[in-house]
Amino acid sequence: MSLQSTDQVADFITRIRNAILVGKTEIRVPTSKLKVAVAEGLKKGGYIEAVEVEDAKPRGILHVTINNPGEIAKINEISKVSKPGRRVYAAADEIPKVKSGRGIVLVSTSKGIMSGEEARKNRLGGEILVKVY
Repeated sequence: MSLQSTDQVADFITRIRNAILVGKTEIRVPTSKLKVAVAEGLKKGGYIEAVEVEDAKPRGILHVTINNPGEIAKINEISKVSKPGRRVYAAADEIPKVKSGRGIVLVSTSKGIMSGEEARKNRLGGEILVKVY
């Protein structure tokens, strides 16, 4: 069995969505710089509690705490916008707002992965990766 996924962000998002649906509070996935950046963006947006990277062989493990035990998850809906077959790009003034500003989008810019609001403020466009509400 291979640890490689064709779209690592989509796999990561699906694992988070499935964990929330079955009531789990944390997930552990093989790590990559992109997954860590997406997880940090979700943490900065207040949608997940904690992100930790553990060293392991052959690859590190990303440990994401979605919510504390006994609490309800803050994520109602999470989806991948840009897919391998259809990439979605937006200029700084065209970055979408989610649920009238109650959600966030994560954008891959030339300065790294950041929320749509940060990208608008810094006048940076890029690839729209994830939509969270």
